[in-house]
Amino acid sequence: MIKLIIYTLFLAVVNGKSIAKESDLNNKYCDNTAFKNLITALKTALAENNLKDAERYLSQSKNEIKNCRHNKVKYHSYKAYIFRLNKQYDSAFYQYNYILKFNTEKNIENYIFKSIAYKGLALISSEIDKIEGYHKNLKESLKYAYLSKDAVTIFTALNNLGVYHNKSTNFNKSIKYYRNALHYSNNQALLYQNIGAAHLLNKNSDSAFYYLNKSLQTAKDSTTLSLIYLNFAKIAKQKEQTKKNITLLLKSLSYAKTKETTSSENKLLIFKNLFSAYYTIKNYKLALKYLELYNNLKYKLQNENIINNINNLNIKYETEKKERENLQLKQKNLKTEAKRVQNRNFLVGSLLFIFFAGAIAVLSLKNSKRKRKLAEQEKALEIQKNLTLLKEQEISTINAMVEGQEKERKRVAEDLHDNLGSVLATLKLHFDNLKMNNKKKKFNQEELFNKTENLIDEAYLKVRRIAHAKNAGVIANHGLLPAVQMMAEKISAADKIRIEVIDFGLDARFDSSLEITIFRIIQELITNILKHANAKNATINIALYDKNLNIIVEDNGKGFNANQTNFKDGIGLNSIKTRVKHLKGNFTIDATIGKGSSFIIDIPVA
Repeated sequence: MIKLIIYTLFLAVVNGKSIAKESDLNNKYCDNTAFKNLITALKTALAENNLKDAERYLSQSKNEIKNCRHNKVKYHSYKAYIFRLNKQYDSAFYQYNYILKFNTEKNIENYIFKSIAYKGLALISSEIDKIEGYHKNLKESLKYAYLSKDAVTIFTALNNLGVYHNKSTNFNKSIKYYRNALHYSNNQALLYQNIGAAHLLNKNSDSAFYYLNKSLQTAKDSTTLSLIYLNFAKIAKQKEQTKKNITLLLKSLSYAKTKETTSSENKLLIFKNLFSAYYTIKNYKLALKYLELYNNLKYKLQNENIINNINNLNIKYETEKKERENLQLKQKNLKTEAKRVQNRNFLVGSLLFIFFAGAIAVLSLKNSKRKRKLAEQEKALEIQKNLTLLKEQEISTINAMVEGQEKERKRVAEDLHDNLGSVLATLKLHFDNLKMNNKKKKFNQEELFNKTENLIDEAYLKVRRIAHAKNAGVIANHGLLPAVQMMAEKISAADKIRIEVIDFGLDARFDSSLEITIFRIIQELITNILKHANAKNATINIALYDKNLNIIVEDNGKGFNANQTNFKDGIGLNSIKTRVKHLKGNFTIDATIGKGSSFIIDIPVA
């Protein structure tokens, strides 16, 4: 039984370690050269319109995804793209939505993939004539493109919206998006060409001519140059400049015949316009030549589409056939394996049940006795713990009170020694003078009596002031707030520090012992400020709200580092902390060197 438990724990530890290493493995698998090479080959195949090879590379790349989330999203992105090229819109739609739901993390890479997914959904909507979905998804694509802050992604989204509004004949919006895309693209020639084409469709030939000229200044690739001259030819056609139209069309055709890829639709458009132009000037020979070129290219494209569709259908048929055979074989193997596993599991389960049932019965008897003993011991320990805690609280409270009383006694002794002692010493000196003068008559007797009487009055006032300062009027009928205000006024009168008292909600009196304790706490904090802070201003905030007394004592003095201060070394703050804790309150210190200090006290009151 013990061996089985140890083995179970060993398996748990091993699984835990494997989970802990998952992120390291993920980073390792993301840096996958085989996957990158397959994706590069896939891109090349797509550029060459070789869907068969592209699908093969995509299938191979699936085995290299491993545990990398980035590779997984990239795989599904290309899978959706190939489905869309094959006009398998339901499958493409599912793949794009999978990308949107797969990863919800907010990072640049994820935003880029989301922008691409929404672009794919928009193009699907366009191809199945759902214009509303087309525009909505393009807007979402632009939103995530901006979040990604990736220039290529933003350019693509803006350019797609420009194309959408161009198709919708909203040329002003189309031009707006093309112009915004200029800030994110290195190929500004193509965008100027697009803006010129939009102006041309909007029947604004002057603006079209201006932007097409700007495009011509920076254009390098044959495709863009072919489009520029084709649009120049359209302007010439609008102005009925037939010969110029023909010259520009031939220029456009010369660039369309280069090795660089030019869309067959553009070539068809060039052949069609050349046929129309030569027919207009009655050059029927050349008109017939370009009509034949137009028809030959058109039939070639139609045949290629038919052949591609047939090939795609054959590939799909063979794939589905192979998948169906594999599925049948898998189902057969699964049934056989399931039956074997079922028999094995039944046997193992029966043995384990008998073994565990016996072990549980034995352990239950032993554990029941052990639990009873442990429960009794825990109960006794809990009682002892509570008693110890109560005693500690009582001792802490008593210590705080004793420390407070000792401090009060020390203050009284200091006041008596520093203030009253000097007065009494002077008074004794005057009495000695009176005694001596009574015999020798060296001084003015009346003046000496007056001075002695003044010293007696001063001693009386000092005794009274000491007694009044220690009691501070709290025990009298005025209460806590007047006592604090009186203390602040007397200290401020010395012109060394200005203390302001701000109160809120203190309309009723508290219990007298509570008022005395709170006053002593405030008095202790102000004393610390006078001794150590070198402050010019201090504020005492006292507020009562929702049965909670809040006290904030602040100063603009030199401050201190609360984290590096050992409060146990000083009686003052440690005593305050203990008193506040006894009142079931909270005591917080917020102090910064050079910026003063704040002492915050919250005490619940009935």
